[in-house]
Amino acid sequence: MEWEDGNTYPVIDAETSSQSHPFCTGTARVLDTAGRVERFQRRYGSKA
Repeated sequence: MEWEDGNTYPVIDAETSSQSHPFCTGTARVLDTAGRVERFQRRYGSKA
C-alpha cells in the first residue's frame, strides 16, 4: 500500500474473533488499580 508520504508499506489483514481476542480467551491482563493509587499516595501524599 502506498501512503501519502510516497513510501510503500506492507498491509496485513487480521481477523479478530472470540477465538483470538484476549478478553474472550481469558488471557487479558488485569491491572492492579488499587496498588497504583496506594503507590501514588505514598509518593506524593494526599492533600487532606
